[in-house]
Amino acid sequence: MSAVFEKSRADRDALPSRSHLDWLESEAIFILREVAGECANPVLLFSGGKDSIVLLRLAEKAFRPARFPFPLLHIDTGHNFPEVIALRDARAAELGERLIVRSVEESIRRGTVRLHRPDESRNVAQSVTLLEAIGEFSFDAAIGGARRDEEKARAKERIFSFRDDFGQWDPKNQRPEPWNLYNGQWDPKNQRPEPWNLYNTRVHKGEHMRVFPISNWTELDVWQYIGRERLAVPSLYYAHRRQVVRRNGLLVPVTDITPPREDEPVEELSVRFRTVGDISCTCPIESTAATPAEIAVETARTTVTERGATRMDDRTSEASMERRKKQGYF
Repeated sequence: MSAVFEKSRADRDALPSRSHLDWLESEAIFILREVAGECANPVLLFSGGKDSIVLLRLAEKAFRPARFPFPLLHIDTGHNFPEVIALRDARAAELGERLIVRSVEESIRRGTVRLHRPDESRNVAQSVTLLEAIGEFSFDAAIGGARRDEEKARAKERIFSFRDDFGQWDPKNQRPEPWNLYNGQWDPKNQRPEPWNLYNTRVHKGEHMRVFPISNWTELDVWQYIGRERLAVPSLYYAHRRQVVRRNGLLVPVTDITPPREDEPVEELSVRFRTVGDISCTCPIESTAATPAEIAVETARTTVTERGATRMDDRTSEASMERRKKQGYF
């Protein structure tokens, strides 16, 4: 018996050691394949940002040499950084995958999005355009790069997050209470616990899932993976000189969309972006980090999440993200 035990231990020790990135990668690939196997018409959201770039590499590892079993979709606010759009188009062309682009501008022309003023952030309006695209193509699963460490509302959400036929998310239905208290019967729509990576993918017509394969990753994991895989990301993520103004504790980039106010002095600093969303609400941080390794070191030391440090729309209130997600935001 001891000889069998010793052989088993020797076989185990002979296995190559796996890093935490290998485990995270394996989990994400499993989730992507689960979507492909269980969902009839999924789509992968790809914006050209760092998280969606990582997601695209994971999809390559999950399905190559075959083509992806889903198209790529980007909801363009019209206020994106040009470097991000350029990388989005180049990466989709390089892979030879279908890229669908739907814009907030189109929703404004249709009248489904109405802004209070021309310079208003279009970040929230993405929800409308996304739901219109999901309805247009009858997608039953939308795969995205959201992570639990980004924000408290996202920390509540399942990896397979159910959305009703209005595209809404109910945070109260994230707790393990699957019994319908009114008739004492099991209600698979009401609660979707995920023990041992058992995912409930069932939806009715008009409903859909939001799927987050890198939900368990952190910002540090993302940058370590980018470094390991040598992934190209928009240059905005690395330190560069840029004109900014200081506003409400944030560095606001000086652009046509975010011009300085009369009483704001313009400074030129060495900065980088931790996230690259809509220009109207995305701010850089002071930094000299110019490589993934340097960014990883900087990220390990920070005590503020990337959204908390750089997103103006998340500072309006503690519940701003949760409200947007209830309305269909990713």
